[in-house]
Amino acid sequence: MKLLIIEDDKDMARALKSSLKNDYLLDLVYSGEDGLSQLSINEYDLIILDYMLPGINGLEVIEELRKRKLATPKLMLTGIDAIDVKVLTLDSGSDDYLVKPVHMRELKARIRLLLRRQCNQLSSNILSTGDLFVDITSRTVSREDKKIFLQRKEFDLLEYFVRNAGKVLTRSMILDHIWDSSYDSFTNVVDVHVNYLRKKIDKPFQKHLIKTIHGTGYKLDI
Repeated sequence: MKLLIIEDDKDMARALKSSLKNDYLLDLVYSGEDGLSQLSINEYDLIILDYMLPGINGLEVIEELRKRKLATPKLMLTGIDAIDVKVLTLDSGSDDYLVKPVHMRELKARIRLLLRRQCNQLSSNILSTGDLFVDITSRTVSREDKKIFLQRKEFDLLEYFVRNAGKVLTRSMILDHIWDSSYDSFTNVVDVHVNYLRKKIDKPFQKHLIKTIHGTGYKLDI
């Protein structure tokens, strides 16, 4: 899963990145303008943004995203602990709200909740399609009740497939979502990791779930 953090306090930004980097792919910017620029060129699963940003503030970022009809979940962080600000933030289109100083365990729980809502998994951390089950909290996978052990990138790739089951995902979409901008668009890293994943979740079973869409990318069959 890929998150965008928009936070002008660099100490806070580093703390967020340090806490979340083992679980998510992150992009970090320090202004609302740069955040909107990133959102114009990249796809994210969640946006974490500060209320009091220089230039374009957090509420103005959310308003612009509403104009763009971008439904990505948004989690607002602020040092203002006032009910009027909280109500204004939520009414403006933020999906959740946390007051600084942020407790990282709570932040992670809020992130998981918003991501579950996004994929209509309202009461469970389990993503599933057919006989394949992916626990996004414990990062475990099973199929036909058999546990499957995946490396980190393999798990991230599978989670992206399951969240988008039935959709065709191009190689560039997968590369942008699972890796980062330092990877050359002509690299074969996507195909290599899809092959690794197939050996673990498809090859031992009768039905193969990952389909190649020739000339385009891949799709998880539902």
